[in-house]
Formats: sequence, C-alpha cells, structure tokens
Amino acid sequence: MKQIIHSIRYPFAIDDGLGTLAEEIDYAAHVEQMIKQVLFTSPGERVNRPTFGCGINRMVFAPNSDESANLTKVIINQALDKWLGSLIEVIDVDAAARNETLEIKIVYLLRARQERRYLNLEVTI
Repeated sequence: MKQIIHSIRYPFAIDDGLGTLAEEIDYAAHVEQMIKQVLFTSPGERVNRPTFGCGINRMVFAPNSDESANLTKVIINQALDKWLGSLIEVIDVDAAARNETLEIKIVYLLRARQERRYLNLEVTI
C-alpha cells in the first residue's frame, strides 16, 4: 500500500503548473529528503534547533583519508539515529575516501513499511 503524504519538496521548488510550492506525495521520497536535510545541515545552522544535522559539508575542509571516512560514518549514524530514529533504522553506513571524493552509502529500513532502502552520496573534497 502506497502512503500518500503532503509535504514541501526538498530542495524547495515551485510547481510549474500551479505556481505554488512543489509538494512531495511519496512517503519513501519524503524520508529520503529528510535524510538529506539531516546530512547536509550543519549543527548551529537552524536557529531553533542548534544541534540539528551532522554537517557532512564540513568534510570538504577535512583531509580526505580513511580516518575522515570513519569519523563520517560515526557522525552520520549518530545524527540519523537522533533525528530520524522513529522513522528509519540505520542498518549500515559506509564511507570511503577515493581521490578527491568521499563516497557515502547508507542502508536503512523504513519502519512504517519494513522496506529496505539505499542512499548513495558523493561529497567532493
């Protein structure tokens, strides 16, 4: 059964047909967008939630090494568990330093559907 929700799409966009904010109606896509918000928001960036996010953007200024990749795994696990723990269960986070790119692979379970999902990201250092 497909869950229909009404949420503002991330990143923000305008619906061309209606001229209003674009909405996300797919639950799995909505959760993936929330994961990206947690990952790319730096702590201190939100006024009313100063501890929100994990700020993987900051890794751009870190040396691209195995140690940085391991630190990134820990930061991602902690942030997703804290901010989205009621929606997802993080099964695995893998981060690997390859040349000037930090490759991040996240395996998670959508709790509402008991559905395994995958998210792959690259942060260019």
